[in-house]
Amino acid sequence: MNTYLKFGILMTLIVGSLVWLAVGGVSDTKTYYKTIPELQQMGNAAQSHRLRVGGDVQPGSIVKTGTQVNFTLHQGATRLNVVYTGTDPLPDTFRDNAQALADGHLGSDGVFQANKIQAKCASKYEAKPAQKGISHDAPTQKISNLRAPIQ
Repeated sequence: MNTYLKFGILMTLIVGSLVWLAVGGVSDTKTYYKTIPELQQMGNAAQSHRLRVGGDVQPGSIVKTGTQVNFTLHQGATRLNVVYTGTDPLPDTFRDNAQALADGHLGSDGVFQANKIQAKCASKYEAKPAQKGISHDAPTQKISNLRAPIQ
């Protein structure tokens, strides 16, 4: 067999394998952000996809049992029970009323099985209120005794 033909076949296999791995990797890491009502409208189709679901953490719903954390996300009147069994520690901002994103799969029992949690505490990002007695528009004073530069 010709050396160039062997090299061409080998290169085709290598490039083809890399393309296959890239396409497979992109489809595995692709996730969609869904609201709880959108997740519920998906029905059984939601069980076959990796999803990200967002909502607010229901006050008093966080229960830690060993490495597992159970909590409830809500948006208005809709609720979603979530079980987190990931290996990463929960964010410091994960607490009652925090906005959270759960990344995982919807189980057949309707409980969302999360392997990653992202949280944001809205009050942490609000602007500080202005303090009384401090004026931010104080007039600047000129310094009149400036020396001339040495030449």
